[in-house]
Amino acid sequence: MQYQVGDIVRTKKTHPCGSKLWKITRVGVDFKLECIGCEKTVIMPREKALKVITKKEN
Repeated sequence: MQYQVGDIVRTKKTHPCGSKLWKITRVGVDFKLECIGCEKTVIMPREKALKVITKKEN
């Protein structure tokens, strides 16, 4: 699946704030994700991000 900056995605595990929705803010070798619930950002390697993301939201 192709991901672009600005896409909203759902993850397998819940963030400590209770949200499963994340906004993609950077795509490349690393993914930068911003939590929709609390606006914290996380940077993770592409391989791990692709395992964690379950689907793209509309």
